[in-house]
Amino acid sequence: MGGIRYPAQMPMSCSLSALGMVNALGSDTARIWQRALAGDTGAMARRPDLTAGSQGLVGAVDDTALPRIPAHLQRYDCRNNRFTLQALEQIESEVTEAVRAVGPARVGVVMGTSTSGSRECEAAILHEYLHGELLPEFRYEQLELGGAAGFLAELLELGGPALSVSTACSSGARALASARSLLALGVCDVVLAGGSDSLCGLTSHGFASLKATAGGGTNPFSANRDGLNLGEGAALFLVTRETTGIQVLGVGETSEAHHISSPDPEGSGAAASMREALADAGVGANAVSYLNLHGTGTRLNDSMESLAVSNVLGDALPCSSTKPLVGHCLGAAGAIEAGLCWLAIGAASDDTLPLIPHRFDGVRDPELPPIRLVNDGETAAPGIVLTNSFGFGGNNCTLALGSAPS
Repeated sequence: MGGIRYPAQMPMSCSLSALGMVNALGSDTARIWQRALAGDTGAMARRPDLTAGSQGLVGAVDDTALPRIPAHLQRYDCRNNRFTLQALEQIESEVTEAVRAVGPARVGVVMGTSTSGSRECEAAILHEYLHGELLPEFRYEQLELGGAAGFLAELLELGGPALSVSTACSSGARALASARSLLALGVCDVVLAGGSDSLCGLTSHGFASLKATAGGGTNPFSANRDGLNLGEGAALFLVTRETTGIQVLGVGETSEAHHISSPDPEGSGAAASMREALADAGVGANAVSYLNLHGTGTRLNDSMESLAVSNVLGDALPCSSTKPLVGHCLGAAGAIEAGLCWLAIGAASDDTLPLIPHRFDGVRDPELPPIRLVNDGETAAPGIVLTNSFGFGGNNCTLALGSAPS
């Protein structure tokens, strides 16, 4: 379960130079940050069309704001790629300048996803069932897990590697880890990296069948927690070797393979992932100012994660889950939550890091370690920010983010 160790001569600066993001909180980073800092859960809504009879909430993106896929790339047209395009449009000038500076052959793409265009595929198969043929506008590229990466590469006429990462709910975080590797190994000079995932029947019925979805709003780390809320969206970073700005300082990646859908109840893989990220960043636990929890609100995740956090980081570190605000965005979750951490670091002053509050019913589970959950208006001294992403099969990833050393 060891992390990557790069040769000392390889450039290790990994700057998250620009961010575009869309999720239930909004379609621009300023609006998203404003609502996240307020702990605004108002974007979560009921969607009985996704799972018949369900009263659970989901974090859906406003369809009316989504851009159209260009005509020459219609074979990629799906909600996932529209999310990706909307995120790209927010950082278009920075991306254009970076591509011009290094040349398109030196620019790569790494995108994480778990659903891709499953929603469009579901509609096409239903049409075939009812009418004997697939929808005429359906194309395999809409469903393909590599679709978002291929779409961006073709749209921007890039010549570097275009990769897809699909490790369930750690996909978006692992995409950023892979981007860092491509820079460190000299394969690319610039990488577009992040994650995109969309709501669909496949995931909503799948999680419902596992009895993992909440009956209402998700309630992470509460004694009354009963499951997760699904979400959707995208986050896209411009990743460069710049030595300034917000950096990926460390990465921890582990694979415990405890069970196909359940984590190790002792939190061994999660703990190892956090330790690897700290070791890779060259810091101890006392350098961490805030942890963005995976925090799904399921019985198993919150039990093992709180145990792992307590063992590695102690019980005094400010922590919060952002899933009550945007839902669990699956393959995009790690990138979106890294994006929320990026916004927090960017909003920090010399002596104050603003913290996103933890939203739940306030009833702590006495069986869980008493990790510190952030209240409204809390701040911390600036330092390293960690974000956890844990997926099915024990696919774990922790990112250590922070401002470049002065």
